[in-house]
Amino acid sequence: MSQNASVWVVLLVALAAANLPFLNERLFGLMPLPGGVKLLAVRVGELVVLYFVSGGIGLLFESRAGQIAPQGWEFYAVTAALFVVLAFPGFTWRYLLKHRSHAAHG
Repeated sequence: MSQNASVWVVLLVALAAANLPFLNERLFGLMPLPGGVKLLAVRVGELVVLYFVSGGIGLLFESRAGQIAPQGWEFYAVTAALFVVLAFPGFTWRYLLKHRSHAAHG
């Protein structure tokens, strides 16, 4: 895979991973939770774990392309902020938009 394509793959994986916690009520999109409702704290925890998973995928691509460049704290601060920005559409859909109640149609 070309270096340009791998950058786009990492960005698309990060976009999907950042929004996954807000688009479903399952833990990491896989395991149902008792009670069926996911708290905001659980969603934030998922977001942190998925940030590191996305970063690991980026690290894998970087290692296949050549030598891994050393990163300082600034890199992680910027990428974490970017990941939170990528999560904004899912957060908006979950918490800021009004959803129709299924019981009202019933």
